[in-house]
Amino acid sequence: MSNFEQFHIDFYQSNYTIEDQEEDCNSYGSDKNLCESRKRQAEKQPAGGAFVPSDMLPAAQSYSGQILQPAYSPDAPQLGCVDGFDEEPPLLEELGINFEHIWQKTLTVLNPMKPADGSIMNETDLTGPMVFCLALGATLLMAGKVHFGYVYGMSAMGCLAMHALLNLMSVSGVSHGCVASVLGYCLLPMVILSSSAVVFSLQGISGTVLALFVIGWCSLSASKIFTSALAMEGQQLLIAYPCALLYGLFALLTVF
Repeated sequence: MSNFEQFHIDFYQSNYTIEDQEEDCNSYGSDKNLCESRKRQAEKQPAGGAFVPSDMLPAAQSYSGQILQPAYSPDAPQLGCVDGFDEEPPLLEELGINFEHIWQKTLTVLNPMKPADGSIMNETDLTGPMVFCLALGATLLMAGKVHFGYVYGMSAMGCLAMHALLNLMSVSGVSHGCVASVLGYCLLPMVILSSSAVVFSLQGISGTVLALFVIGWCSLSASKIFTSALAMEGQQLLIAYPCALLYGLFALLTVF
């Protein structure tokens, strides 16, 4: 047992100190950075290797945040947080629906003598035309006539024909959407004619006169708007003639 204790004491005792470690670093040409880091760790380590509780640690090392939420640091740069929903335009404006312009166009159609605003009439607004086409088909359905296909078919063919004609007559040219918008808004008097067909029959002299009046009303409003939007002064009658032919087809659907 004495030999074992002597071996145990000899095995754990050593005269190796920090100064010897520095000499080893200098003698063997070790990395200076490694040696300096070892010296700093030895200086920072408490004497006797005592345990330091967590509450004695510096405040900078303590973590005060929550799980999945980093701690707030006032020194960190704050990024500008902009609420994008407040700056976005309304949904109706993104879809191109402006009720004020729709009301102004409707009043322009209802009053053929009112001058048209070319800047507003040159917009490709199809909200009003779609509503008026549905209203025409609905009133014809109430009169016992299922003509939705005819209404949309003649509208499409009429828009293509008027687009080709107006591009030949005007210098600036016109888009398909503008032609469809103007012709659709000017369909409103024809909706009034089809609504009257629900109340009484139009197959007679009074019905024929009323249909001719509505055809002239629609063609006059459409030609006035096209003349104002495309700057075609002096050509209103030339534009009103093909418009009258188109609205005459809708009148035939309404009367017969």
